[in-house]
Amino acid sequence: MPHSLDPILTPSSIAVIGASRQPNTIGWQILHNLLMEGFQGPVYPVNPKASAIHSIPAYASVKDVPGSIDLGVVVVPKQFVKPVIEECIAVGVRGLVVISAGFKEVGGDGLEREQELATLVRRASVRMVGPNCMGVINTRADVGMNATFAPNTPPAGQVALVSQSGAMGLSVLDYAESLGIGISSFVSSGNKTDVSGNDLLEYWEHDDNTGVILMYLESFGNPARFIDLARRITRTKPICVVKSGRTGAGARAAASHTGSLAGTELATEAIIAQAGAIRADTVEELFDLAMAFANQPLPEGNRVAIVTNAGGPGIIIADACEANGLQVTPLSPETEARLRERLPEEASVRNPVDLIASARAESYEYALGCVFDDPNVDAAIAAFVPPLGIQTKDVAAAIVRVNAQHPEKPLMAVLMGKQGLPAGVAELHDAEVPAFIFPESAARALGAMWQQRQRADRPVGTRRSFDTNDDRVTTIIDATLAAGRTKLSESDAIRVLEAYGIPVVPWRYVDGEDLSALADRAVADAASLGYPIAMKAVSPDIVHKTDVGAVALGLRVDEDVRGAVDGMIDRLQTLEPPPRVDGLLLQRMAARDATETIVGLTRIPRMGPLVMFGMGGVYVEVMRDVVLRLCPILDSDAEDMVHGVKLHKLLEGVRGQPPRDRDALVEVVLRVAQLAERHTRIVEMDINPVLAMESGVLAIDARVQLGAD
Repeated sequence: MPHSLDPILTPSSIAVIGASRQPNTIGWQILHNLLMEGFQGPVYPVNPKASAIHSIPAYASVKDVPGSIDLGVVVVPKQFVKPVIEECIAVGVRGLVVISAGFKEVGGDGLEREQELATLVRRASVRMVGPNCMGVINTRADVGMNATFAPNTPPAGQVALVSQSGAMGLSVLDYAESLGIGISSFVSSGNKTDVSGNDLLEYWEHDDNTGVILMYLESFGNPARFIDLARRITRTKPICVVKSGRTGAGARAAASHTGSLAGTELATEAIIAQAGAIRADTVEELFDLAMAFANQPLPEGNRVAIVTNAGGPGIIIADACEANGLQVTPLSPETEARLRERLPEEASVRNPVDLIASARAESYEYALGCVFDDPNVDAAIAAFVPPLGIQTKDVAAAIVRVNAQHPEKPLMAVLMGKQGLPAGVAELHDAEVPAFIFPESAARALGAMWQQRQRADRPVGTRRSFDTNDDRVTTIIDATLAAGRTKLSESDAIRVLEAYGIPVVPWRYVDGEDLSALADRAVADAASLGYPIAMKAVSPDIVHKTDVGAVALGLRVDEDVRGAVDGMIDRLQTLEPPPRVDGLLLQRMAARDATETIVGLTRIPRMGPLVMFGMGGVYVEVMRDVVLRLCPILDSDAEDMVHGVKLHKLLEGVRGQPPRDRDALVEVVLRVAQLAERHTRIVEMDINPVLAMESGVLAIDARVQLGAD
């Protein structure tokens, strides 16, 4: 089925507008690359000052080109880009790659110039990559297009790559070539005025020549669409992402735990995880993943065998495997017996298998064959430290032979040498065996492959909807804003939870207009509520109640309540300035055999509402054990959140305690997500703690911050 990006990625003809006779210029290099790399169609240089370039006819304008043009590559000064695009549209060009800079990236007038380009192409239904980009590549045999100014063309393969940075794109292409990683197509997206990373994901999803997708991003244009596309694509094709901008931008003042914890960096982590993509911290790690995914099958399980000729690397790999969700599995007695038949007495036949330093290529081939025959092994890592007298190339050849004999199980190689990647790497790369310098890199790549296997086998999530009293929530919000406040009172916050079907502890609110009668009224409400109770001062001036003595717990009789009220009021009156006390919130004390969690929401500019789940209580910002997801949230997302906290074992039951009701926690997360989507004036919310019990949950406290529509 035709795609709107076909004229850009599979054009049948190309015009280079701004082609140059001058070597070492961008206009010269792009035309040179198209011709030298064998583009399978006509190429038309356009330059009003030249009759021929690279020995082929040149044309003064695209209007003079005798044939039809699918793709126009624009390499002219910024002030001429708009009229050139207008000419391209007039002659029926369907795709554009604008290399020229001087637009949004420079600010000022550049923003206006870029908006004019956006209006032009959208009105004409023409697709455009850039501006401010380095071009596009498609290595498919029937296309053969290198429409970039990169000095080298990477080998053909099944890895598709998009880079938002042109300079990084050049480095990435060089890196791919040095590692022998084959590229199916490459797009330097530049300012993403029209064609975005999401558009490319949609294209590559159905591209039979692409099996792995790599992305270098500086921003998410539409995070919700990225999640929707990627979570579907990653069931069949891995997506690996390097996202720059980890520090600084996420720091901001916030009125809630959720807001302070949900900085831009954590939001980025949430988006990538929710999409089912794999985040790489560096470009080097990105290509470690690419080597693994492009060349080896996904493991059926997480059980790994390690074969090495040195104990140290074996231990390092074993630790790294465990850290990446892999199990260094015990070998079967039969496998250990087979290994003992041929290996020297000093060798260790337990996993990790240590062949000792004198091991030759034949020992590697035999040992790897034995562990691959073991039904307890799903994958293997072969590590080699070159001793004197043993050739790395010979060991590499042995690894290649084993890989050919066991194509159903992934094999990683670690060749450790003093001079970087040693001899033997070329043989491994040619045979599609990933080769790494460091043990941790191999374990990390294999761990990512295991994650991808689990993702591919995972059931598709569904979006659940709940019957809620949205009119009541709207009324509460309207009344609060009309009173000139942007924070709901504690009682109104609890009423919002009740309107959304979130279980709360039994409670009463005692109005504080008459402080002299406050203790008497609190005693009466406490008796009707049932002891023991907790009491909290309700004040718009107090953020953390425990810090100023505005909370009293474990009140069991009327005298406890009366004394707690009088003492609390006296303490608060000593503060400078004394806070306004609107009333008291009384709550029945919940059972102690519960685990404190937190559920909240916040809104991130250009991203939307994020929902948070984590381990709660007064130390939530100290522990920072939270997981975030972007709305809309599927039930599978909510399950991932509850299972994804570091201390999730506490929810499974420890030290004789029963497991907590994780299904009830999942439902609270989903109800908060629905609240976030339907009530956009709620900008931040904490429900902390949400007590997780053996059966059900109870919300104790809530904080809700409002904003404008």
